[in-house]
Amino acid sequence: MNVWHNRNLKQAIMTLDLLLVATGFIAAYGLKKFLPSPIQGLATAPNYYIVFLLLLFVSFFTFDSLKTHVLYDQGKFSKKASQIIIANLSALGLLIVGLYIFHIQNVSRIFLFLSCGLATTLILGRYLVMRHMISRSSNLQEKALKLLVIGSRERAKDTIKAIYASHNKFYKVIGCLEVTGADIGKTVYRNVSIIGGMKDFKNMLLNQVIDEVIFAIPLNEIHNAAEQISFAEELGVGIRIMPDWQIQKIMFRPETASLSFENFMGRPTLILSSSPPKDLCLLIKGIMDFTLSLAGLIILSPLFLLIILAIKVSANGPVFFKQTRCGVNGRRFQVYKFSTMIENAEDLKAQLKAANEMDGPVFKIKNDPRVTALGRFLRKTSLDELPQLFNVLKGEMSLVGPRPPLPGEVEKYQPSQRRRLSMKPGITCIWQVSGRNNTSFEQWMKLDLKYIDNWSLWLDCKLLVQTVRAVVMGTGH
Repeated sequence: MNVWHNRNLKQAIMTLDLLLVATGFIAAYGLKKFLPSPIQGLATAPNYYIVFLLLLFVSFFTFDSLKTHVLYDQGKFSKKASQIIIANLSALGLLIVGLYIFHIQNVSRIFLFLSCGLATTLILGRYLVMRHMISRSSNLQEKALKLLVIGSRERAKDTIKAIYASHNKFYKVIGCLEVTGADIGKTVYRNVSIIGGMKDFKNMLLNQVIDEVIFAIPLNEIHNAAEQISFAEELGVGIRIMPDWQIQKIMFRPETASLSFENFMGRPTLILSSSPPKDLCLLIKGIMDFTLSLAGLIILSPLFLLIILAIKVSANGPVFFKQTRCGVNGRRFQVYKFSTMIENAEDLKAQLKAANEMDGPVFKIKNDPRVTALGRFLRKTSLDELPQLFNVLKGEMSLVGPRPPLPGEVEKYQPSQRRRLSMKPGITCIWQVSGRNNTSFEQWMKLDLKYIDNWSLWLDCKLLVQTVRAVVMGTGH
């Protein structure tokens, strides 16, 4: 799951807009009650808490109906401004109706219009600020969802055109696949071209960063369409199927993916997602990651300083160890740790392969001779992992999630094991509190997939507590 996933972002914007509605209501209340003005004065009889809750409820309904929280419409400001104004006026109308139904009397109409006006102004300001940030962002495309389009004809072209027309930087089309593989290199629209045929589909999913596959061609035109979709599902890659619902004709039944419908660039699409579909909870998880990692870095800064000084005194070489790891759907990033090995540790790895204690593609030795005396202490207490809080703060990792693997390990994964890359990697997970070195590679993969399939905020909280306990008891190495 990518941090810029459109559904998560829409949830965040909806929450922000409701907070702005609340701000407008409170400001209007203060202006009417406390500031001297010709329109000063509020009746004390109405229960303004009920009015406030009713306003939030109707605002959520009108904002959702008019899609004021959808960011991809970056074209004309007048269009989005009219949507925001109409949504707030509609909320005001529904609120007045609600007050009449619930017999809530003596609520100042000036107060209600003032609240509506302030909320509208604040939300328009929010839209302009986000529009400016998106247009000026230089690295947004690096975090964008990478889309592979199946098809290159009118339906595919219309979909790609809609993405470009929306000025949406949260999606990037990497290319199109044709059924036969003909016309490779031919431009479909702007800089999007045909990059292969369906015979290249599996290999492309295994070796490139692809977040979603859009089937913009009738599924009955694709040979073994059910097998191709099943393979993408097994890897944890998202699947969109454009209208012309052919999925029932190929008799495909997802094993792990959830089915849902979503508007995509103004078009209804069927979504198959192997990641947890709990968007609001994932948003809260992201907020927790940022706040807890920031708080952890501040609180633990004296400990960071002590460890840095200890490494400098006891060994030569850098304080921090950086290593390329794989994140969501294979995105590569640099993971940070405190240095625990001698300076030429990577050069000696080949000589120690025979001593590897882990099965599968993972290399791990409990009593690794390359580890320094201080390094053994840092590993036993898991203090060497603390710099990964910077990775969490940057959005590359989460506090809880499958551990980020090495690119060489990913190359040796079975297709079903690659699904563990469908969720943001974490500092700790079920494997970290289940004996690590005493767990086989196969069992490790099963534990990570179990985490993804059963993910919840409660599970994250429980694993964080268990991790702290493992660190305190020294069983986290």
